[in-house]
Amino acid sequence: MNRNVSVALLMAGASLACFSSIAQAQTAPAAPAADPATAQDATPQTPPPADTSQDVVVTGSRVIRNGNDSPTPITVVQAADLQTVQPTTISDGLNLLPVFSGSRSQYGNPNPAGGNGAANELNLRNLGANRNLILFDGHRVPPTLSDGTVDVDMIPQLLVQRVDVVTGGVSAVYGSDAVSGVINFIPNRHFNGILAQAQGGVSQLGDDANQEVGLAVGTDLFGGRGHIEASYEYRNDDGVLRRSDRNWDTHIAVEGNGSAGAPFQLLSNVRLANATFGGVVNCGVKCSINGMTFDQNGILSQFVHGTPTGSACCEVGGEGAYYDDSLKAPLRSHQVFGRFDYDLTDNIHFYVMGSGDFKDNAQYLDPPLLSGVTMNSSNPFLPVQYQNALTAAGQKTFTFSEFMAYNAPREEVETKANQIMVNTGLEGKLGKFKWEANYTYGSTRQTVIDHNNYDYGKLYAALDAVKDPSGNIVCDVTLTHPGAYSGCVPLNPFGPSSASAQAIDYIEQTTRYVINTQTHDVDASISGAPFNTWAGPLNVALSGEWRRQSFNGDSTATPNDVLDCTVLRYNCTVKSGVSPAQYFRSFADRSDVSQTVKEVAFEADVPILRDVRFFKALNLNGAVRYTDYDTSGSYVTWKGGVDWHVDNDLTFRATKSRDIRAPTLSDLFAPTSVSSITNTDYLTGVSRPTPLVAGGNPNLKAEIGHTTTAGVVWTPHFIRGLSISVDWFNIQITNALSSELGYNVTLQNACYASGGSSPYCELQDRPNGYTDTDPSNTVTTWYNEQINLSQARTYGEDLEINYANEIFGRPFSVRLLTTYQPHLYFKTPGLPTLEHAGVAFATNLLYPTPKWRVSAFVNFKPTDNFTIDILEKWRSAYTMQDDKSLHWVDPHIASLAQTNLNIAYDVKSGRSQFQVFLNISNLLDQDPPIAAFSGTQTRPGQYGGWAIGDDPIGRAFTFGVRVRR
Repeated sequence: MNRNVSVALLMAGASLACFSSIAQAQTAPAAPAADPATAQDATPQTPPPADTSQDVVVTGSRVIRNGNDSPTPITVVQAADLQTVQPTTISDGLNLLPVFSGSRSQYGNPNPAGGNGAANELNLRNLGANRNLILFDGHRVPPTLSDGTVDVDMIPQLLVQRVDVVTGGVSAVYGSDAVSGVINFIPNRHFNGILAQAQGGVSQLGDDANQEVGLAVGTDLFGGRGHIEASYEYRNDDGVLRRSDRNWDTHIAVEGNGSAGAPFQLLSNVRLANATFGGVVNCGVKCSINGMTFDQNGILSQFVHGTPTGSACCEVGGEGAYYDDSLKAPLRSHQVFGRFDYDLTDNIHFYVMGSGDFKDNAQYLDPPLLSGVTMNSSNPFLPVQYQNALTAAGQKTFTFSEFMAYNAPREEVETKANQIMVNTGLEGKLGKFKWEANYTYGSTRQTVIDHNNYDYGKLYAALDAVKDPSGNIVCDVTLTHPGAYSGCVPLNPFGPSSASAQAIDYIEQTTRYVINTQTHDVDASISGAPFNTWAGPLNVALSGEWRRQSFNGDSTATPNDVLDCTVLRYNCTVKSGVSPAQYFRSFADRSDVSQTVKEVAFEADVPILRDVRFFKALNLNGAVRYTDYDTSGSYVTWKGGVDWHVDNDLTFRATKSRDIRAPTLSDLFAPTSVSSITNTDYLTGVSRPTPLVAGGNPNLKAEIGHTTTAGVVWTPHFIRGLSISVDWFNIQITNALSSELGYNVTLQNACYASGGSSPYCELQDRPNGYTDTDPSNTVTTWYNEQINLSQARTYGEDLEINYANEIFGRPFSVRLLTTYQPHLYFKTPGLPTLEHAGVAFATNLLYPTPKWRVSAFVNFKPTDNFTIDILEKWRSAYTMQDDKSLHWVDPHIASLAQTNLNIAYDVKSGRSQFQVFLNISNLLDQDPPIAAFSGTQTRPGQYGGWAIGDDPIGRAFTFGVRVRR
């Protein structure tokens, strides 16, 4: 049956329904809400609703207390409902909403440099996780990652009641970072009772096993004047440790160079042309063993090559080696949360809360790569017949290339993160006004443990094996420079499993990089209505904030650790007076740096008309904020909005704002990190391992955002339970920060076309300038640097349709969410405008931006105890990359629809409520279309394989139990 037809029938059979409890905050009331007690009985996974008898300030404003009156689009999502169709983390559930695109997670591309490459970071409209602000109960969540972003796994899931998603710029209300919007996690402050849950899951292939247990408790104290609640959650996810564990992910790469004569093409079964898992000998055409490979330990055979790809590095098929990185990072975490509330007086309320997330995850990356290393032809590990062949050819040395995936374990970059947040404050009333004062402390200690980070010096010493006078095989340096490499163990590389465990232990080191971040944040506000106008109360708010963030790092493997080439015979060469780096991957120490921010803001909501013809209500909303950064200057942000209720059915709204995203401490002062990258130098055509240097830029300034939204909400009274909203958005960012990779083909071409005058030439070093194409002028260093680009811009529309009613006398609901984002531009002087919308792998982003994203949710309750939920998510087709000057054989990536099904059964026994559920994700077992980044030519099987956001796991099952008492 046609895929689209089967999906349509499936959805129709389930009544085309979706979460009834997910309501859009700005719409008028739909069907009457269920009685809280009844709702509590029906859904034991949902903590009882918080007290809503008092006005609650709406996210996105300090003065609006009714979501129906917000000029800024806000979507309110019940946390329990997200976990119904995606029973993993709240962030995974939020990423089902089409407004999110490009979020980072356990499926992210390799990114070990100084941070957590498998953190859960939310990303609105793929403008970057650092351009949307994360709040917890209305307060800024301190950064938990070294790049200044927030790993939302630290949010306590069991006691989060709902999540408010604001899709508009609100820097004037909340400060820097709120350019694309705000995500506010709202806890349930009034939870009473006990909630316990346990679940386990596994893919249909038997991997990706995961378990989760959680417990939440809460009770009133002191006759109701106090309240205490706490939760603990444990999560373990084994992940998928090899991409080859999926039969469709067969070491995929893009080959060619993007020219008309050698266009890029997406290929499977790509292998390195010059390296095998056992090693290839290169000793000249007169040498009888030239080009042969060690298929077996110590035995050479003919190297069977595959089909040429158009790239010198790689071929399809044959015996060449390939990368095989982890597909999904494993994760283990402990999350704790506690909160205490107490009414000091009738008008003053005190609270203190603490949240901690202690997590451990890992990515599996490169094994050691010997790329053309020089070997002594009398190496005693080399069988005598091959030594004789080399002697006959007059070769005292030869070169050797081996991908040591079977000889040595892969590099394992493990991140241990201890993330803590404490928030305390006072809230009260003073006449007509409400006030609050809060202090937030955040601390993260992130330890990046690089298991199997190899030491080049020890590697080169171990490769140079000789016999001592007693006939023992030892390292040459042991005889020539005793003590220089104490304990050196000679390495036998001649075969897939020829190396001894002792030799591998000698060359591979465990290095650590410890990053400490701290935040102290004090904020206060007072709000209220000083007087009433003819159209209602004038609400105003005055707020101020002081914030200090600090950052330091300590590394056991730094770029200053270099080799002493005077003691090594081979492979260690000083170039232009610079000694080679000691470690494959290194991070520089970072002394304490800090950033202090002072802010003051004013907001007003002004009623203009009330209960006149065509104007049920008309309100104007405005805010202005002054922000001073001691690192990057002072800025003024503002917002203006209008909310026009024509009648009870129809509402128009619009906003316009000026927002900022100030550079973080990581942007400004990130320590230098050095890794090795094998990529093509498009000036000389040479591909070889080259240092990649990344670090901060202290000259950065704030990005300036200009956001406009306009929308309409229709809740027709004659169709019970229906609401429809359409919102248009336009976001322009000037002075935008972007991480530029010097080896990117677009930036290389811009440099060479300029003859060396382009600023992108500063992202590479080479001996003889930018016009000499001789291989001797091959690049010596690539750089990855943050710079202020000229402009980024995106625009589009969000559509939401909700319908909650009954069918055959039973509850059902329909929710359809759609985002159309036809353009996401990045404009830079001297370069073509890059279009990221509809692109799987943009020039500076490895995360895709679909032009169309649709999520449809299904909820049907055929009996009082039985519930069916279905999620159908669809994204439009992609093109492979955004640079129009590059040529592709076929850049098309097909659209994709994937389905989740959840079946739950509820039982009530006395005061206890039980729910058992079965969730099947990717119900129809849809494999994602294969895809890859153009920078994967020399690294088949490492980057990409599929477009991030698609589900690469396949059909998976989760069974769980929830108990509420």
